[in-house]
Amino acid sequence: MHNNFSEQDRKELQVAKNLLENPGVAAKVTNFIGTPIEKGLALLPDSWNKNIGEVTRAALLKASQAAIFTMKDIPGEESSNMWHKLGVAVSGGVGGFFGIAAISIELPISTSIMLRSIADVARSEGESISAMETKLACLEVFALGGNSRSDDGTDSGYYAVRATLAKSIAAASEFIASNKLADEGAPLLLKFIATVAQRFGIQVTEKAAAQAIPAIGAAGGAIINTIFIDHFQDMARGHFIVRRLERKHGKELIERIYLELPKLE
Repeated sequence: MHNNFSEQDRKELQVAKNLLENPGVAAKVTNFIGTPIEKGLALLPDSWNKNIGEVTRAALLKASQAAIFTMKDIPGEESSNMWHKLGVAVSGGVGGFFGIAAISIELPISTSIMLRSIADVARSEGESISAMETKLACLEVFALGGNSRSDDGTDSGYYAVRATLAKSIAAASEFIASNKLADEGAPLLLKFIATVAQRFGIQVTEKAAAQAIPAIGAAGGAIINTIFIDHFQDMARGHFIVRRLERKHGKELIERIYLELPKLE
């Protein structure tokens, strides 16, 4: 047992690890539809891979401008996940059967709703939503838990992803110390968003692939969207528990204990 690190803290960190190191969206969706997602991937339009980076970047940028600013800053307030889930399920049903055109309309809406939900979770774990660093930490959630088959396992763990993003977060928050997130001219913020978008795009593609399978229909589309938002709410809860414990005990200690804790199989 590490000094000052209570059994309660250890339990919470284990909860966070169970959330953060779980299978990505693809595995959860595959369980729901009972068909490997590869079938749906083959049905996506040819232009998909070329355009998805642009679409996810635009969605994250739009969401970051809208979602985080409309929330009251009350650290520790309970988060209202249900409301956000409802919003995303509705936009998923409407998106129904997707081409890239439909997703470029639907994604900024659902991403904004999810980002508000993530900010809500952050606030309930004691973060101040007006702090630039918290806003970036909320965006960071979209890069988490995208363990996909294209990952070779080395860069998909929680701390590995955070390490990848750490440099661009530090640069962006320094640059935007003036708290102006809406300044699209901020190349460092754009670079950070592009890095997040790369990983977020993997999960968006998996979601779209599932929704492209003909038998899914609008009801299935809404359920897949709910799985999608559930996933990011889980990531947010884990991420902000870890950050709360890091504020209490220091980053190095928490990372060390986190890596020692057992991983759910």
